[in-house]
Amino acid sequence: MTYVCAILINFAVCYHQAMEKKDIFESIRDVKKSLQKADKYIPKVEERSIDRAEIKEAVKLFRHVVFGNFFGAVDLSTSLSRLYTILSHQIDYISRIFHESTPCCAEVISQQFIESIPELRRLLGTDVKAIFDGDPAAVSHEEVILCYPSLVAMYHYRMAHRLLELGVPILPRIITELAHSLTGIDIHPGARIGEYFSIDHGTGVVIGETAIIGNHVQLYQGVTLGAKSFKFDENGNPINVPRHPIIEDNVVIYSNTSVLGRVTIGHDTIIGGNVWLTQDLPPHSKFFQNREK
Repeated sequence: MTYVCAILINFAVCYHQAMEKKDIFESIRDVKKSLQKADKYIPKVEERSIDRAEIKEAVKLFRHVVFGNFFGAVDLSTSLSRLYTILSHQIDYISRIFHESTPCCAEVISQQFIESIPELRRLLGTDVKAIFDGDPAAVSHEEVILCYPSLVAMYHYRMAHRLLELGVPILPRIITELAHSLTGIDIHPGARIGEYFSIDHGTGVVIGETAIIGNHVQLYQGVTLGAKSFKFDENGNPINVPRHPIIEDNVVIYSNTSVLGRVTIGHDTIIGGNVWLTQDLPPHSKFFQNREK
């Protein structure tokens, strides 16, 4: 009986409080009015913004036209036309937000990207070869294309990097962050990566914006090519200057190693696992556990 009384009393209290409170429609009006005011750190977007679903579709279309029927039957003309349309729309939206372009420029940039696809396909072919050659567990190029997360990261990166070269803001970063979510591999679209690039396993790899990577470079899981420190302007904002490593040709960096700052790792160098490296290395070096050999 006491339990029932307690429930009734609580109900009565809640009912009394509810009667004294404003109704939900008044609350919605107040919240709407508040949200319509500018926030200090959240810019207002007056027009339609970018569509992440369309961006994901664009990446899938790019994958389809590069790798053919591996991911489903492909009609190249239809796929290329749809990819061009999506890119034109999304670049137009982004350009309006940043006031950096016009619809005609969006169409020109999209066409230039479409014309770049044969070269991007060639580069991704070299990545397939490098991943296959670098992993004895890989039984075929087909397995690399269908199964390896590093290739997922690379076709996102190669697409994003080309769009960045064409002057497109924001969209390239969205594309590489899609790969980051899928694979755990974080490659900034501004990084410059040469041919025959491979990442073994891949989880936890980070490649910073101003990193430069040559040809035939192999990284293992957990490798970071990062910045050692930042420079700031008079307002305390970080200055975007070269701050990530330069990795020359034929370099192997083993797992959980951090190479930090604008250092140069000479060609034909091997860096062992679990190393913290903030200095240049000459060509043909071998560096293990902070001891050069």
